[in-house]
Amino acid sequence: MEKDYRPKILLVEDDMIIAADVSVQLSKLGYEVTGIHTRAEDALKTMEDNCPDIVLMDIMLGGEMNGIEAAKLILERHQTPVIFLTSNTDDATFQRALAARPYAFIAKPFQVTEMERSLKLTWQRIAAEERTSPPAAQPDHLSTMEDRLFIRHKGEMVKVGVKDILFMEADRSYCKMYLTDREYLLSVPLRNTVAHLPTDRFVQVHRSFVVNLYQIDAIGERQEYLTLGSHQVPISRRMREEVAKRLKMI
Repeated sequence: MEKDYRPKILLVEDDMIIAADVSVQLSKLGYEVTGIHTRAEDALKTMEDNCPDIVLMDIMLGGEMNGIEAAKLILERHQTPVIFLTSNTDDATFQRALAARPYAFIAKPFQVTEMERSLKLTWQRIAAEERTSPPAAQPDHLSTMEDRLFIRHKGEMVKVGVKDILFMEADRSYCKMYLTDREYLLSVPLRNTVAHLPTDRFVQVHRSFVVNLYQIDAIGERQEYLTLGSHQVPISRRMREEVAKRLKMI
C-alpha cells in the first residue's frame, strides 16, 4: 500500500464481538475502519456519502438483506471490491456468493494471517486495475472529432459537445455520461470512453468517476466530493492530491 495512505474499509458484520476484534486487527495492519454495521441497509446508506476502498462483508446479516444481495448492489452502484467474511463455507453458499463477484473469501473464525493476505491481494488488484491502460473504444458505439463525440443512442449516432459533459460514471461494463440536461448510457466501459477525451479537460477522481474540470462548481471542504450542477461526485483518497493539483487549489 502507498506510504502514508491507510486504505479505508467498511466492515459489515452481524456479530459485534467479532466486528470489534476484526476492527482492532485491521487497524494494526494499517487499515482505516470507516464504519461498522450489522445491517446491509445501513452499510449501503453509509456508502452513498463515504465510499470506502474495500468492503469486508459477512454473508449472514440481520435485516431484510443478506450479504450476497448487498454485495451485488455495491458492485452495481459503486464498483467497490467486496471480501466476504463468513462462517458459511458450504459449496451452495459459495456458488451463490460468486454472483456478487467478490475479491476473496475469509472463513470464520478468521486467522489474522489469512485476512492480511486477502487484503494485500485485493489492494494490489485495485492498484493494478487503476494502472491498466485503456483499450481502444468500439468504433460502432463511439467516435470522436476535435470538440465533440458521436455516441450511439436509440439507433442513431448523437452528437455530444465535449465541453457539455459534466462527468461520467462506470456502470459495470457500461458507462453513464451526464450532461447538464440529460444523460446517456453507453455500451462501452468507462476507460474506453476516457481514451477519447482530452486529458487537459478531464480528470479521474475515483475509480468509477471521471469529471470535466471546467464544469466543477465546488469542492468539499475536506476534498471528499465535487459538485457539478445538481450532482455530487465522490473523490477517492488516492486521487485527492491529483485533483487538487489539477484544480490549482490555494
